[in-house]
Parts: sequence; structure tokens; C-alpha cells
Amino acid sequence: MQEALAIAAVGVLLVLVFGSSWLLRRRPKKLNKDYYNNRWQALQKLLKEKSTWPLAVIDADKLLDDVLKRSKYKGKSMGERLVSAQRDISDNDAVWFGHKLRNRLVHESNVNLSQKDVKDALLGIRQAMKDLGAL
Repeated sequence: MQEALAIAAVGVLLVLVFGSSWLLRRRPKKLNKDYYNNRWQALQKLLKEKSTWPLAVIDADKLLDDVLKRSKYKGKSMGERLVSAQRDISDNDAVWFGHKLRNRLVHESNVNLSQKDVKDALLGIRQAMKDLGAL
């Protein structure tokens, strides 16, 4: 009887040790908020002139993708990583608006940007970065 209890106790202990180590590996490392705040501040300087608005949207999208990768969201593309992170992001529509605007800027010529579109895209991306703990 005591042998069975000892074996059961060892089994429970092994499950606890290996289970907790698995959970710790899956949990993303804490993001460096100072790094992302500095990058976001630099990005905002691009908003002073209309000619650099496209670069601001593209850089914001890249920055969010970096956050998604470092947070270990699965996916081969940023779109797939956004889908993986959708439960952790409070306004998915705003983030997707920003990402789709970035795609238009990169793949189409002569995209006419309005101040409202740039503002909406950056606010959505910024909120997602806050939701993910980067800002």
C-alpha cells in the first residue's frame, strides 16, 4: 500500500515539474517597454510631414510584427500572427485596417493617404501594442 502511494506521489511530482516547465516555456518573455516607447516616439516624428506618412504606417506595422514575433505568436506571416493574437487584442478591426493600409502602401502605387486614415491606422496599431504589453 505504501509503495503504491509512493509511486503515485512520484508520478504527481513529475507531472507538476514537467507541466510547470512547459507552461513557463510557452509564456512569452516580458517585452522591453522602453525600447518600444523609444521606437514609437521616433516613428511619430515621421508624422510632421505628409510625405513621410507612408513610412510612419509601414514602420508602425513592422514594429507591431516585431512585438508579435517576440511574444511568440504562431504564423508564417504577420497576418497569420495577427489571427493568432486576436484574442489578446481589444480592437482587431483597427489593427487590420492599419495592416491593410500598410499593404496598400507597399503594393500599390499612388495611394492617396488622408490624415484620418493615417491616424486611425496608427491608433489601432498602438492599441494592439498596448494590449500585448509593449507600450
